[in-house]
Amino acid sequence: MPKLYKNVVLWDAERESASLCDVLTEGAEIAKIAPAGTLDGEAAFDGRGGTAMLPGFVNAHGHAAMTMLRGLGEELPLMEWLQKKIWPVENKLDAETAYIGAQLALMEMLSTGTTCFADMYFFMDSVAEAVLAGGMRAGLSRGIVPSQDGGRERLDENLKLARDYDGANGLIHVQLGPHAPYTVPTAFMTEIAAAAKENGLGVQLHWLETKSDWPLSDGSKTMNPEEYLEKTGMTGVKHLLLAHCVWMEKEKFPFYARPNITVAHNPKSNWKLGSGTAPVCAMAEAGIAVSLGTDGASSNNRLDMWDEMRFASLAQKGANLDPTLLSARDAFRMATVAGARALGFEKTGLLREGWTADFMLVDLDKPHYVGWDLENLPGCIVYAGSSADVKATVVAGETLYENGSFTRLDKEKITAQANAARKRLTSQA
Repeated sequence: MPKLYKNVVLWDAERESASLCDVLTEGAEIAKIAPAGTLDGEAAFDGRGGTAMLPGFVNAHGHAAMTMLRGLGEELPLMEWLQKKIWPVENKLDAETAYIGAQLALMEMLSTGTTCFADMYFFMDSVAEAVLAGGMRAGLSRGIVPSQDGGRERLDENLKLARDYDGANGLIHVQLGPHAPYTVPTAFMTEIAAAAKENGLGVQLHWLETKSDWPLSDGSKTMNPEEYLEKTGMTGVKHLLLAHCVWMEKEKFPFYARPNITVAHNPKSNWKLGSGTAPVCAMAEAGIAVSLGTDGASSNNRLDMWDEMRFASLAQKGANLDPTLLSARDAFRMATVAGARALGFEKTGLLREGWTADFMLVDLDKPHYVGWDLENLPGCIVYAGSSADVKATVVAGETLYENGSFTRLDKEKITAQANAARKRLTSQA
């Protein structure tokens, strides 16, 4: 069914300035973009020149069901936080709890303008069902770590996830999800890379998140990180999404400047866990594709890409004593189209005719937007804007969130179920 959005202020990361437009969607796609006042028909929405239409955010790294673990083990270093606080509770997770936690994450993301997200976790068939029920777009991978069978069972689960859900409703792409070199033996990482290539799948991988990551790998005494990626075959997969990359060496940046490699920058999680600041401006200058993610709600603790985008830009300016670094447009590109491409969604993340109708509507009639115009809107959005400004979130042409309400998700029911599940997970019994 066609929907007409009249008089909206349209902008994406590859437009020099914003434009006042009419936008027609048909089904899951944008059918027509024209100057405001030129498309005839009854408006599904009239922005009256005071509502921005922006591409939906793409959260390029996270663990959706970790909404159930938010707040556990605050102010601890990464490995202590994982081993003492997170992994013991994760052992209590089940498919039902993962479904509830994923629904909770979907509500948080939709209400803040995110239309697509990456996820690496457990019980991913439950997460896939939550995605389809909620109508969002996602890149899903089963977190693969060693088990009694050496991990093959986890890899089989991930491959089954791909068979069952890759391409489902045009909303889901499946990747393989080896956790990290310090949890997955090199031989098994090689097997996972081979499986990814054989099945035409991308890979999500935690990479050089902390200074201690690489020394914990079983390959650290015989090769450097880049040799590891080459020898395991990871550089040859369809797309390699490397999360964090805080401790990549600058002289090695050219190695990562490949069309099939994207870094997922998670600045707030990295700062909260004391991991450091990834030099993403230097990465981009070297030709590395960089996207933006929140990480899980238990380490951030928000799934708010507005917050992440603003902080990403300011942190680079401050850390490098250079206010010109990571411009508003570049930060927004990281938060939208760069992540979409990394997850295999080639026509998502920009507002173009024939591209997916994935966007948010943002209220510009707020005190903090006074002074905005078509030229300075990018800076107003990135530096002054917030998730509270989101009026509606649309995925594949369908309005999933509008003015505090969800069209597919039952907020009260999900919140009640999440509260009960959280009590079960954290009980000592």
